[in-house]
Amino acid sequence: MPTAVQSFAVQSFAQRVRQEAAGLTGLKRTALEIVQINVGKLCNQACLHCHVDAGPKRTEIMDRRTAELALDLTRAANAQTVDITGGAPELNASFRFLVEQTRRDGRHVIDRCNLTVLFEPGQEDLAEFLTEQRVEIIASLPCYSEENVTAQRGQGVYDKSIQALLRFNALGYGQEGSGLLLNLVYNPVGTHLPPPQDQLEADYKRELGQRFGISFNSLYTITNMPIARFAHSLEREGKLAAYMQLLVTSFNPSTLDNLMCRHLVSVSWDGYLFDCDFNQMLNLRLGNGRPLRLGDQSADDLVQQLVGQDIRLDSHCYGCTAGAGSSCGGALAE
Repeated sequence: MPTAVQSFAVQSFAQRVRQEAAGLTGLKRTALEIVQINVGKLCNQACLHCHVDAGPKRTEIMDRRTAELALDLTRAANAQTVDITGGAPELNASFRFLVEQTRRDGRHVIDRCNLTVLFEPGQEDLAEFLTEQRVEIIASLPCYSEENVTAQRGQGVYDKSIQALLRFNALGYGQEGSGLLLNLVYNPVGTHLPPPQDQLEADYKRELGQRFGISFNSLYTITNMPIARFAHSLEREGKLAAYMQLLVTSFNPSTLDNLMCRHLVSVSWDGYLFDCDFNQMLNLRLGNGRPLRLGDQSADDLVQQLVGQDIRLDSHCYGCTAGAGSSCGGALAE
């Protein structure tokens, strides 16, 4: 079945790559440096732009056995980074297990944190745990403006986010020389591409610094993907076709070398493997005829199949290649 965005793409993404990207016939995974683990869709928020369609009532949650298998894959690949996402990943009962085991293995851990989770019951010591484990925090703060954050995430989220950032700063995060990385994520409000990342980072640092005394390391701009909740919102407002056309006409071939899918694999809450978290939400599973799933074969065998494998492309990929590009690590080109 075609995805919601396919009918609006005049030309398939794969065709566009072949036409404009120096004769490339497709995209392949060149390495396996990052294992991104989506531990489920349970979240204490239900954000308008969320491509996961996460929320407080979602029941898709990774169990301990699948978490253990994800760690086996990481070891077999010798991936240096484990990127833990959700939902609110910290609400998963295996989150701290994943962090502790990965750090014990000497690998880097990223926690994709929505900040307000620090105020959820049972998370009173979360900030201290992340500090002790020296976890990199990539925190979503759609704007330094309270009005824009409220429009995307609801009443009260902005104040809690600011309090969480201040708490992280007090523990050393975002402070020069601490080695505790605190990075923020910007998502546009509405149907436009992010502004230049460097310029926006300077704006964030000025505004948050002057108003609250908050410091952080870097800002990542991420394009809103036309899938799941955001796509449904655009459809209701009659804006999906125009937004898709913006992504298509903004295609930038210089982003292709740095696409995250070329050095990453995404693990779903139920153990299936995907090229990225976006493909995961569209159920574009890896595997030729038989989907690749943790536990169905050895981790070593899975790794051999993943490196050099063709990336599954679809029209939503225009979102990662529009303008300066977009990835879990922000913009991809100047």
